[in-house]
Amino acid sequence: MSSSTMSSTSPTPKTRRRRPAGEVVLGVDTHRDAHVAAVLSLMGTVLATDEFSATAAGYRDLLKWARKLGAVQRAGVEGTGSYGASLSRYLLAQGDVFDVNRMDRADRRRRGKSDPLDAQNAARAVLSGRARARAKAGDGPVQIARMYKLTKASAVKARTQAINQLKAVLITADPALREELAGLGNAELFRTCARFADVSSRKEVGEESVLQATRITLGLLAHRIGQLSEEIREVEARLTRLVERHAPQLLEVVGIGPDTAVTLLITVGDNPERLDSEASFAALCGVSPVERSSGRRQFRRLNRGGDRQANAALHRIVFTRLRVDPRTQDYYERRIKEGKTRREIVRCLKRYAAREVFHLVKQLQPGPRS
Repeated sequence: MSSSTMSSTSPTPKTRRRRPAGEVVLGVDTHRDAHVAAVLSLMGTVLATDEFSATAAGYRDLLKWARKLGAVQRAGVEGTGSYGASLSRYLLAQGDVFDVNRMDRADRRRRGKSDPLDAQNAARAVLSGRARARAKAGDGPVQIARMYKLTKASAVKARTQAINQLKAVLITADPALREELAGLGNAELFRTCARFADVSSRKEVGEESVLQATRITLGLLAHRIGQLSEEIREVEARLTRLVERHAPQLLEVVGIGPDTAVTLLITVGDNPERLDSEASFAALCGVSPVERSSGRRQFRRLNRGGDRQANAALHRIVFTRLRVDPRTQDYYERRIKEGKTRREIVRCLKRYAAREVFHLVKQLQPGPRS
């Protein structure tokens, strides 16, 4: 039977994509409910693009699909700190995962915008070396600290709001009530106002006066402030125990307390091996010098990029040392005599603090991930 006869009488077999030899690069554009993935060869050829659900089963299907096209050793993921956090943790167990920033606006205007294009650009960013920041693991004590830090920040914000509201109510309160509470410090003021709600709750419900409503409002706000303060103290205690257990060496450094240590650990992440050098950590914290030289004028300015929370933590370390550390004070005086400005000296001190923190944090580096 001729081949033409065979092709006409038998069903056409499904064509199977031949698996390329060697490595491929995965790029993922992440969203809340679904992720779009693209696989590129090392030459930049798009091998395939597909969409997967943002679930544990979807992650497994995505990796299985990508591995059919080649060996996946590197992946670029958009949004590793938000929608792509869970996927990044899953992929980190398989190979290197890089955090990819979205395309710049000029490129997006020129080439257009779509999820497959974003996934392909994520892979290209890894291929070109533009994406060099490894994703945080988010599977250890630092992730626990991040959760507690988030809880504390929201509680502090809510407590500040409640305090402002209580004092705003006092401004328009009855003069007799204002005089009763005048001159009290915050702690005594909140305790006194909290008793208003306790007394009012025992009274029978009837026709209310403005004064009574004001006292009840002050009492309820004071109770809320007390509850939030207790919540903040509990979270702070948990954070302190976490640092003492996992990074006690940081607390031995002048100027570093539990809150500052937690902030810096969150910046580093659960996989400190992703930071190749102290210079990369300094850039991550926004304390690496930025050249602004032109002609004969040699000048460096402060870095306004990086993690601003970590930058603020290093700032607190430096100013604490300027108050209590004789060695830092001597350095400051010497540099002032050399003609340096206060801003330049602070920049240098923050860079030194970042170097010290980096070497202490590298001691926490775990063994190779399986």
